[in-house]
Formats: sequence, C-alpha cells, structure tokens
Amino acid sequence: MDVSLLYELNGLAGRAPDWFDRGVALLGAYGIPLALVLLLLWCWRGARRQDETTAAESFAALVWAPLAAATALLVNMPLREFVARPRPFLQHDGLDVLTGASGQASGFSFVSDHATFTMALGVGAFLAHRRLGLLGIGLALAEGLCRVYLGVHYPTDVVGGFALGTAVVLLLAPLAMALLGPLVRAVARSPHAGWLVRARERVLARPVELAQRPAESDLAA
Repeated sequence: MDVSLLYELNGLAGRAPDWFDRGVALLGAYGIPLALVLLLLWCWRGARRQDETTAAESFAALVWAPLAAATALLVNMPLREFVARPRPFLQHDGLDVLTGASGQASGFSFVSDHATFTMALGVGAFLAHRRLGLLGIGLALAEGLCRVYLGVHYPTDVVGGFALGTAVVLLLAPLAMALLGPLVRAVARSPHAGWLVRARERVLARPVELAQRPAESDLAA
C-alpha cells in the first residue's frame, strides 16, 4: 500500500504541466514553511490582545512551537540513521523525481524532516490558538502531500514525521510550559519588553483606568 500510494501521488506529477510541478516544489520547500511562520506571527498578534494570564500562556506556547520543531528535528537525526531507509527513487523505477530531488539521494527517507518540522509548528500553534492551529495542521498535511508528490518520500515517511512532530510538542509541552511560564510572566511585567507579551494599549489600560477613577475621598466629599 505504501508503494502504491507513492506511485499514485507521484504519478500526478507525470501528467501535470511543468509550471505546476515547479510550483509544488517551491511550495513544499519554501511556501508552506513560510506560511507557518507567518501564521505563528498572526497568532502572536492576537494573543497580545488577551488578558494578562491568557496572553502569557499563549505567548509561552508560541515560543515553544519553534523550539519543539527544532527538538523534533534533533530527535529525527539518530532515528533516520537507525532506520536507514533509502529514498524511494533509489529503490523503485518509474518515479518522476522533481526539481533536484535526486540531490537528496545521500540522505535517508524515514522520517521526513519537512513533515516533522511543519507538523510541530502546526500543533504548537494549536496550543496557542485552536482555530489558527487547525489551519497550521492543514498546512502541515499539505507539506506531506508535496513531499510524496515530488517523489522524495514514501507516505509512511510523512506519517512518521507527523507522529514525531506531534509527539514532541505534546509530550514535552507540560515541562516546556513550566519552564517558559515564569520567564514569560517576567517579560510581561517588564516596562521595556512587556509589549512582546501584551499589546501596549492593554498594558496601559489599567493604569489609565485607575487614574480616571475618582478617589475615595472625593466620593466621600
């Protein structure tokens, strides 16, 4: 089934025009990872407008997302060497290998770095913002399809990457939040760096409100 799905998805490349193949290659290499980075920034923009406690939690989750993605890639390095699965185009004839994919022949196939990295970012975004996180997970799924379409990974390589990225984010999240939480709360209280966690108007709203509130002595008078 793994090989048959590979041939079916990669077979679409043989029937598609060249411009479409180049577009998929660019999308998988740069477009989707960049879109996920922009999505995290958009989540950060919205998180800064929340109340202090929620904003700190969301910011900590957004910091954890790229850290988790990097951690997942580090975990994948010995895993790939241990499994040592060759690239599919080295073992199966008739695959349409696109856009310099043959240059990746020196690397192993299981699990996919791209699938691992993008899914970790997507799940990390989900911890901070459910709706945008679902969009991020959808982008990661599209990245996996791109890798199989290009002929550089088996479908199970991609599924393994999804599982690895998700596991690293979720299993280490409690420890990461425990470590990042105090640091983020300290940044939020800082007069110089507090804007990173909360929007300036939110930070200043309470002091202004207190300044405009009549003093108790005035009310008594």
